[in-house]
Amino acid sequence: METIIIIVFLAGYLAITLEHNLKIDKLIPALAMMALLWAIIALTHMDVFNVNTELRQLEPTHLEEILLHHLGKTAEILVFLLGAMTIVEIIDYFDGFATIKGFIKTKSKRKLLWLFSILAFILSAIIDNLTATIVLITILQKVINDRETRLWFAGMIIITANAGGAWSPIGDVTTTMLWIANKVSALQLIEHVLIPSIVCMVVPVLIASRFKAFKGNIESDVSKLEESKSKYGATMLYLGLGAIVFVPFFKTVTHLPPYVGMMLSLAVVATFAEIYSNSKFTMSNVDGEGDDSVGHHSPVHSSLSKIELPSILFFLGILLAVAALESLGILFHYAESLNEAIPNTDIVVMLFGVGSAVIDNVPLVAASLGMFSEPMDSPLWHFIAYSAGTGGSMLIIGSAAGVVAMGMEKIDFFWYLKKIAWLALIGFVAGAITFVFLRDFILNA
Repeated sequence: METIIIIVFLAGYLAITLEHNLKIDKLIPALAMMALLWAIIALTHMDVFNVNTELRQLEPTHLEEILLHHLGKTAEILVFLLGAMTIVEIIDYFDGFATIKGFIKTKSKRKLLWLFSILAFILSAIIDNLTATIVLITILQKVINDRETRLWFAGMIIITANAGGAWSPIGDVTTTMLWIANKVSALQLIEHVLIPSIVCMVVPVLIASRFKAFKGNIESDVSKLEESKSKYGATMLYLGLGAIVFVPFFKTVTHLPPYVGMMLSLAVVATFAEIYSNSKFTMSNVDGEGDDSVGHHSPVHSSLSKIELPSILFFLGILLAVAALESLGILFHYAESLNEAIPNTDIVVMLFGVGSAVIDNVPLVAASLGMFSEPMDSPLWHFIAYSAGTGGSMLIIGSAAGVVAMGMEKIDFFWYLKKIAWLALIGFVAGAITFVFLRDFILNA
C-alpha cells in the first residue's frame, strides 16, 4: 500500500507544480491529496507511528491520535498566518503602505534599485515576502512608467524579498513553520542567517546595478506621488508592523505558541482600527444589531473579508498530506537512505534550495521536519531556513513572491529565466558559502 500512497502523493504534487499549465488552483489537488492519503490509511488499517526525535525511532500510535496531533500543529501555523494577514489588511485599509512612498525622493534608477531592494529586504522580514512584494510592486507601478524597466525592478524585488524573509521567523511561511515546530529560535535564526541573507541580497543587486536597465533617471516625477488617503495611515503602519515584531518577544518571554502572541497583537491593532474608523460595529454581533452596510464600514470586518483563504486551505492540505507520509514512517526511512547516499548534509540542504525553485518550498520544509531529528537550533535547521527561503528565487514560479509578481506585471517565465534566474543563483550560492564559512569558522569557533 505504501506504493499507492507515494503514487497519490506524487500525482498531487505534480498537479500543484503544474498549477499554471492545468489552470487549476493548487489548493484543489492539495486538499484532494490530503483527504485521499488519510482515507487510504484508514481503510487499509495501515500502521501509523510517532517519530521520537530524541531516540531517533518510530513509536506505534493510534490513527485518531496522530491525526489530531498533526491537525493541532497545522492549526498553529494557520491561525498564526490568519492573524498576520488580518493585521496587514488592516494597515492597507487605512492606506498605511502609502507612507512608504515618502522614502522615494530620487529619480536615479540605480539609487531606486538599492532603495527598493533594501525596503523589500526589511519589509519582507516583518510582513512576509509575499505581502512585501505586493506592496512594493504596487508602488513601483506608480513610480516607473516604462514597462521593461519595471520588469527588471520587479525581478530584483523578488530576489531581495525572498532573501529578507529567510532570516526572520515571521518573514516566510517556511521559517514560521520551523519556528513554530521549535526547530529554530528567533534570536539564533537571526544570528546564523541574517548575514548570509544580506550577501544573497547584496551580490545580485551589485551586479545588476551595472546593467543598462538601471542607468540614467526615470521619467515620472516622484515628488508628485500621492500621500496616504487616511490621516491615520502612518500610525496604523507603524502600529501594525510593531505588533507583528512583538510576537517573537512575546513567545520568548511567555514560552507560549506564537499564534497566541499574534492574536494579542491583532486584538490591539483591531482596537485602534475600530477607534480610528469611528465605527460601532463589533466582531461578534450577538444581538443582531446593525445591518451589513454598517458592518462593512468596520476595518476589521473589511480586512477579514479580504483574507486569502485559498492560501490557508492550500497550507492545510499540503501540511496534512506530508504529515500522512511522516506518520507512516516513509519520510523517516527516506531520510536514512538519503544520508547513506549523500553523507554531506550541506549538499542535501542546497538541493532542497534548488528543489524549492521547481516545486513549492512549503512541502519541502514540511518533509524536512519529518526527515531530520536534529535538536533545536542545529545549524541544519538554519541552513534549511536559508535554502528554502532564497532558493525559490531561481525560477519565477519557485516562490510566492515570484508568482504574485508574475501576475501583477505579467512577467514571462522565460524572460525571468534568461534575465534574472542567474542573478538569483549567484546570490543563493554566495549566501550559502557565507553560511558555511560563518558556521564552521566563526560562530562555532
